[in-house]
Amino acid sequence: MAAPMAAGGAAERDDPLDWLRLIRSRRVGAVTFHRLVAEHGSARAALAALPEIARAAGVEDYAVCPVEVAQAELRSGRAFGAQLLLWGGPDYPAALMDLPDAPPVLWARGQTALLARPMVAMVGARNASSLGLRMARRLAEGLGQGGQVVVSGLARGIDTAAHEAALASGTVAVMAGGVDVTYPEENADLARSIAATGCLVSEQPMGCVPQTRHFPLRNRIISGLSRAVVVVEAAARSGSLITARDAADQGREVMAVPGHPFDARAAGCNMLLRDGATLVRHAGDVAEALGLSAPNLPETAQPETGILPGPTAPRRPLGDIAAVHGQILARLGPSPLAEDQLIRDLALPPSVLTPALVSLELEGRITRAPGGLLSRAD
Repeated sequence: MAAPMAAGGAAERDDPLDWLRLIRSRRVGAVTFHRLVAEHGSARAALAALPEIARAAGVEDYAVCPVEVAQAELRSGRAFGAQLLLWGGPDYPAALMDLPDAPPVLWARGQTALLARPMVAMVGARNASSLGLRMARRLAEGLGQGGQVVVSGLARGIDTAAHEAALASGTVAVMAGGVDVTYPEENADLARSIAATGCLVSEQPMGCVPQTRHFPLRNRIISGLSRAVVVVEAAARSGSLITARDAADQGREVMAVPGHPFDARAAGCNMLLRDGATLVRHAGDVAEALGLSAPNLPETAQPETGILPGPTAPRRPLGDIAAVHGQILARLGPSPLAEDQLIRDLALPPSVLTPALVSLELEGRITRAPGGLLSRAD
């Protein structure tokens, strides 16, 4: 795919204020920015031409972003300890350079050297199950041990678990608002930890409170930074699937963790797998798909995904299976119980409990409602 502009040229010649003024001007998005600079040779020249271009398009009284607004944004960013990265500049992520809608500017706070390392994105449900969160942590730890920086969006659920598990090895959080505005607020401590050991990035201006329209824009950066996007628990309609679609459009690998067909939180992942995504059980699957050396993980961290049992799961004696079935049936009643709560109550490992639940469902002895709620059928 052709780069939006000649690499390294405009970023070195132009004043950062011109870049900020152009991208912050009304009706100028990333694609329009790159086209204007390519046509006029620099951001400053594009700014001068923009009012006449707007008039020709039928927009009267068009005004570009005032220089005072751009100056205030620069001051705010520097006061917050953030660095402005310009497309084509030395610290700008090379992985984004070939995207037609690459962010012309990025604010970055933290260890910007991480943006030059190989990255894998992990995304998933905000209302993730305990098994999904465990899987996200195992994957993030394994990917970090394999030398990959884990990228995610600082959302609740899977994003949070992935960032937390990758703090020691390197993680990048792509934010929907400004890098000085943490959303959700409950992740303020996590954002501070990432700023210390990882990196926070955003294309939005400082002080920007994220709006609904900002999240799909954020998602294309998550996938664009990464060699692959791994989806861990996602509903049939979710932002995670937008990220997966962006990844496919950008030529990145799309991977997914399988889930039970009755669990609505796994519907999106199973749809991706049906459509050709790479199945992921552990970090070794990601490494294999990317042609990397498999990370050295503890034996217990390998196939215990907490989702569907793998084909190599050891057979258990029939007496043990019957005992587990009895424990499950004794705990369940006609009132639905969350699977997470059942796991905590029985204190059984997922490798034992999950196949038992599948077996009981197939026998018609338990039923599963949307949201992972279980109840006895008899």
